[in-house]
Amino acid sequence: MIDYDKIPPHLLRSMEMYVNERRPVGHFLSAVICNNLTEAIGRADEDSLRALEHIVGWFFNKAPASCWQSEEKMNVWLEGK
Repeated sequence: MIDYDKIPPHLLRSMEMYVNERRPVGHFLSAVICNNLTEAIGRADEDSLRALEHIVGWFFNKAPASCWQSEEKMNVWLEGK
């Protein structure tokens, strides 16, 4: 079950700013956004790793599909197109 309260607050703020303001995020969230599980796990700290399921669930349920799931979508989103 997805629990957004399990997402560290600093990551949730970054995720919201990425979606709402098209601001770039750090390496871990970039890997999540690009759907690169191997890189996301490699870049995660302990809190991020524990929250990974909830972070992905947040993107799936809260973010437009046009802003995540691939590097191309992320780059286009950040360019504001």
